[in-house]
Amino acid sequence: MKKRNIFLAGGCFWGVEAYFKKVKGVIDTSVGYANGKTDQTNYNDIGMTGHSETVKISYDQELVSLVQILEYYFAIIDPTTQNRQGNDVGTQYRTGIYFVNEEDHIIIDRFVNSQQKLYKEKIRVEILPVSNYVKAEDYHQNYLQKNPNGYCHININKDPAEVVNEKRRKLLGNLNYQVTTLNATEPSFDNEYSEKHEKGIYVDIITGTPLFISTDKFDSGSGWPSFTKPISENYLEGIEDKEYGMKRIEVRSKDSNTHLGHVFEDGPKDEGGLRYCINSASLRFIPENKMSAEGYSNYLKLIKSI
Repeated sequence: MKKRNIFLAGGCFWGVEAYFKKVKGVIDTSVGYANGKTDQTNYNDIGMTGHSETVKISYDQELVSLVQILEYYFAIIDPTTQNRQGNDVGTQYRTGIYFVNEEDHIIIDRFVNSQQKLYKEKIRVEILPVSNYVKAEDYHQNYLQKNPNGYCHININKDPAEVVNEKRRKLLGNLNYQVTTLNATEPSFDNEYSEKHEKGIYVDIITGTPLFISTDKFDSGSGWPSFTKPISENYLEGIEDKEYGMKRIEVRSKDSNTHLGHVFEDGPKDEGGLRYCINSASLRFIPENKMSAEGYSNYLKLIKSI
């Protein structure tokens, strides 16, 4: 087990906690007050001390990634509102992602940047190191388990995966949703990146996870973006696919569990012989001159080396 903690503020903490208790890989939850002006507070004083209602989530990294936790979180909030979720209004109901270490900070920034591309309005979720966290009173812990008819601004009767899919359908548009979530294939040649030759990085459209670099892109004649290799095999999952009477290996993004495409053994021999045939609809391209600003400066050397 690889245990990690993240602190999420998403409006009334009763519903947020109940929702995350249903997420596979979440080990433990508790509710409290975070990122206020003082190191002590209580439910009656958080409006004055500036704390937000926050859920501390302990999760097993081997079962669920931080990126997946963040997508579950974004599925239950309106990230474009400030100091309000559902019927609750006030600074204590603001949204926030409060991290423990800088490694998580980088992942969070990438994820939120990718989400911002899906929203017309500015995302207003705080991203800060966790500070002044105070565990809430006992009666708030597991409140909706003890009070099943209690108020909740989240529909906790739905499976969290269903909630995520509903949010994707709303944000992505029909083609991107069909490809990423329902395993469809976009038209050959008639897609965004098949003929793109600009230098840059291709990331997961939903999570911002770095997947492919322009250095490894080549013209396969297939009509879909083709790459000789991914940035890291750790970000991908290969699954045997026997549909349509063929034996292929489907390629999925591990963090978002989205369908990317397939990998074949007819790629350039001098580059290893593989062809990662990927749907444009599963990707977002970031040009070289914007990579540093979006948190991908570590990958610039992969482009500069050619």
